[in-house]
Amino acid sequence: MSQRKRNSVCWISSARYSHPLDAMAARKWQLLAELEDYDIHIVGFSTSLRPRYFTGHARFYLLPQPPTALLRYLSIFLLAPLLASYLALRHRSQILVAQSPFEGAIGAAVKRFVGLFGRRPRLIVENHNNFEEDLFLQRRIPLPAAYRRMMLAAARFAFRHADALRVISSSTAERARHFAPDLPQARFMTFSDTEVFQRTHRRVPVENARDVVYAGVLIPRKGVHHLLNAFATLDEPGAQLQLVGYAENADYAASLRRQAERLGISDRVHFCGAVSQAELAACFAAARVMVLPSLSEGLGRVVVEAMLLGTPVIGSRVGGIPDMVEPGLTGWLVEAGDEADLAAALQEAFQADVKTMGAEARAFAGEFFSPRKYVAGYQQLFDLALRDAVESRPARQKP
Repeated sequence: MSQRKRNSVCWISSARYSHPLDAMAARKWQLLAELEDYDIHIVGFSTSLRPRYFTGHARFYLLPQPPTALLRYLSIFLLAPLLASYLALRHRSQILVAQSPFEGAIGAAVKRFVGLFGRRPRLIVENHNNFEEDLFLQRRIPLPAAYRRMMLAAARFAFRHADALRVISSSTAERARHFAPDLPQARFMTFSDTEVFQRTHRRVPVENARDVVYAGVLIPRKGVHHLLNAFATLDEPGAQLQLVGYAENADYAASLRRQAERLGISDRVHFCGAVSQAELAACFAAARVMVLPSLSEGLGRVVVEAMLLGTPVIGSRVGGIPDMVEPGLTGWLVEAGDEADLAAALQEAFQADVKTMGAEARAFAGEFFSPRKYVAGYQQLFDLALRDAVESRPARQKP
């Protein structure tokens, strides 16, 4: 009996991959490798100036990572199209997956180029955030007006040549629909190894916990400076603020430390740095409440991860956070940047029945996401893209 032919997928991403893969990336690609009839080839960045090729549940073709953001952008837009085109032709890729509208421009260029050789891959463009604004909320961009025009031109080019979209929240779905109103969408959360959080047991009953935890990279878009000002007004003896996450913007992280000293709360604010998923689970297991005070957010998977430990969440009313936080039931929603609103929610978190709220949060998170749902989401997305290809193919005339 002949073996059924497998489909080839070329993934185009600016993500950085270590070798060997870290635990969460390894788990993600191990699960996606279980997709029936798909071989996956990934274009991304290595974690050093050395290019890499290796197999780890998928085949990784990693570009060297330049030391600055500008060089990384130049590298991916100059080198990734060449590498992805080679892979698409060499492995006869039926699907191209671009992990943002900007990588989508690369995917669109590859799709057009390989079309010259008779190949017709389907392009999936993913939208994980407010791609029009988020970069400008993360760090200072030179010549922002010109940069914005180039970004929007790249995104429009991507959406124009896309065949299907993957979104992660109601807000990202709406934004993608603005650019491509007629394209089919599949909606599911970014990957989280939720089994780590489900295996972890709370170290402190939530009703006795004194820790307030923020989890995420330290960049202005996350609104951590507003959290510090709000926390400084909290009248709750023993309350501690744990800031968990990588200092992606070093200048911003340094300003947060100075702000904590200026507010007189540096002895109650702890900069924990980047941690593993297991360590993050331990932080949530000791927390009374998790706070995500973002000014813009695609979804915020840490909301689900905290809820899996029975921890209620205070989140800004932006992006996909309202998709997950139900005020009074699983947490609190506050206006982004409103420090008085945030301070009031923090104070209420030390007075509310957080045990009942935590139980509701855990039940919601278990229904909202699982690794198996993530894999099923991609199966649906690939089937949608390929089915659309079959439906749009002209009928063959009988001789």
